[in-house]
Amino acid sequence: MAKLKPIGHEERLSLVDHLDELRSRLIVSAVTFVVALGVCFWQNGRILDILNSPLGGREPVTLGVAEPFTATLTVAAYAAILIALPALLYQAYAFLLPAFSPTERKVALPLLLMIPFLFIAGVVFSYLVVLPNALDFLLGFNAKQFDTQIRAREYYSFAAMTMLAMGLVFQIPVGILAATKLGLTTPAQLRRHRRYAVVVVAIVAALLPGQDPVTMLMIMAPLIVLYELSILLAAALGRPAPEVGDEIASIEGS
Repeated sequence: MAKLKPIGHEERLSLVDHLDELRSRLIVSAVTFVVALGVCFWQNGRILDILNSPLGGREPVTLGVAEPFTATLTVAAYAAILIALPALLYQAYAFLLPAFSPTERKVALPLLLMIPFLFIAGVVFSYLVVLPNALDFLLGFNAKQFDTQIRAREYYSFAAMTMLAMGLVFQIPVGILAATKLGLTTPAQLRRHRRYAVVVVAIVAALLPGQDPVTMLMIMAPLIVLYELSILLAAALGRPAPEVGDEIASIEGS
């Protein structure tokens, strides 16, 4: 296995060297995930208790002989991805590093550091706010007309998809800051188009799984705050890199 170390922009590797490095980083990523999966499966009882907490004392039911095992393994895999995410992102960044110029590296590194923190913030917000309210509405809807049984596999998939969606939606500052760094937009344009951003946020909140109108508003609030925070970050840190600015100026001049 090739020795893993960041490669400089000036270094040139053959195709075989690139493939060898890719294989090594994939092996490291796989080992990291397997270790995290082992830890999460070892502590699966605590993880399941955490996921079952929003149900308010109700326990999911299983309908097959193997379903308790497969549902537990699935939950452990979701938790392992969350734990291993920083290491996986580092391996991806280190592999792509040679393609970045020194200036581009200064743009990419802060954005990559923001991704796991924002993702975790979205997951936590979903678990504490979105998921409990969504469950209260969905399980309480026409409750007298239905004897609702919560199937473990479906509930854990629903909870995981909801938290994953919120983790991805919380990447708004990363996308906006990257677009500003690349010269695709400016803080002034972001402020002028604020009303359209609110409409897009409302559509995104409505498309997330299992949302009632009250929960939709609760989701919109932090997303709008993130958009406003993105404008402040773009104004402070989002000036295009010198090379990007020169390219934009040359295009506009021609």
